Amino acid sequence: MKKGELLELEISKYAFEGKGIARIDLENNKPFSVEDTQEKKNFVIFVNGSYPGDKVIAKIIKVKSSYAEAKIENILSPSPERIIAECKHFGICGGCKQQDLNYLTQLKYKQEQVKDIFDRLGGFENYEMLTVVPSKKQFFYRNKLEFSFADKKWLTNLDMERIIPDNNFALGFHVPRIFNKVLDIESCHLQSEESNQILNFTREFFKTRNSTIYSTYTHSGYLRNLVVKQSRTTNDLMVNLVTSEENDDLIEEYTKSIIKRIPEITTVVNNISTKKAAIALGDYEKIFFGNGFIYDSIGKYKFRISPNSFFQTNTLQAENLYQTTLDFTELAGSEIVYDLYSGSGTISIFISDNCKKVFAFEMIDSSIADAQENSKLNNTKNVQFISADLNKSFLGIAKEKELPKPDTIIIDPPRTGMNPATVNDVIELNPKRIVYVSCNPTTQVRDLKLFESAGYKLLKIKPVDMFPHTYHIENVALMEK
Repeated sequence: MKKGELLELEISKYAFEGKGIARIDLENNKPFSVEDTQEKKNFVIFVNGSYPGDKVIAKIIKVKSSYAEAKIENILSPSPERIIAECKHFGICGGCKQQDLNYLTQLKYKQEQVKDIFDRLGGFENYEMLTVVPSKKQFFYRNKLEFSFADKKWLTNLDMERIIPDNNFALGFHVPRIFNKVLDIESCHLQSEESNQILNFTREFFKTRNSTIYSTYTHSGYLRNLVVKQSRTTNDLMVNLVTSEENDDLIEEYTKSIIKRIPEITTVVNNISTKKAAIALGDYEKIFFGNGFIYDSIGKYKFRISPNSFFQTNTLQAENLYQTTLDFTELAGSEIVYDLYSGSGTISIFISDNCKKVFAFEMIDSSIADAQENSKLNNTKNVQFISADLNKSFLGIAKEKELPKPDTIIIDPPRTGMNPATVNDVIELNPKRIVYVSCNPTTQVRDLKLFESAGYKLLKIKPVDMFPHTYHIENVALMEK
């Protein structure tokens, strides 16, 4: 088998990260059925963008000793689960990799993938796996979208056939594995129509003013990111423009123009970032319209969201995620709870009526400020927010403040999972129960194995689909000593 070779394949299984699996008879260079179990023929090919039931012509793009990777050249016979994708950018934009797959089938594969990670990678046994929770909305469910500016536009096949006068100005999403080019997005089906209007207006405004775009190669240029945040339970709508330096005159002109065009906007913020890395997080911010925040609700609780603070991107589904977390804690009202990576205090406040005291640990100062404001908004008296670098040990801070030891610890880290020092802190604190919320089951399993080695047993897990049409899945796990 060689790179560039074309093969006719039948897709039999689905792998994590949106790749179909085919197996091939290396002796005859033919696909074979999943029932064939001869070890010498068990060579796996991962075919990006394919689904079980597809028969395809695929082009080999990478060959390893035990597997190969391929991309679809032609679909000979589509899977019965395939549907027509709604978005015209589908297949190029890296966001919705499963938009052409029936939603119930998406859920089935996500459930299977989580179980496979826990069984095969984690080696866990004798635990209960609850049914995945579907999202109420499959489109326009996000409350936040982050767009990137680039001075190199990703050209589609259609673009190649025509003259494009402005290849040096793009605003949209990075194409997978391409970091210096951006696909110009006209509309996205994950957020509201107002968000699409903001996107297109912003592109044209700065393009007509010949504004420069920040380059991670030269570390020069002005425009970096456009972030749109929108409440699902109020009318709040935030525009956050991330730039490499201040230009008050230009931002004031932009603010007046965009509010006139899109009056639904309630606040405009300029984040100024001097960082070399391509992240949409400013060193400081300036407010040009409104109060610099939006407000949203999860269940009966109201939350203030600042430009840089974390908030679950699917507001409606977040209630199901937090209710699952609360159910797993089995709180009776007298417990001490630690909430690690507490963000703007959403989980801490959501569970506060069900326990004695919550100590919430967070690294980002603006998130703590939001959390304290959220506590006031909800008249929460039994939550204390504590600044701690959770990439290091937080136990020293807990001891310094003479905090009581926790009965339960809730953990909701970023995709990279927990720092080993933080894992060791949790083990030393020796809570009876650990509830681990994760958007990356692979790193979740890695951390849970460390807890298992310290005497904790996995009792149950429950996936919650926060991100329809993507291969991402949130998962809640319960461990007890």
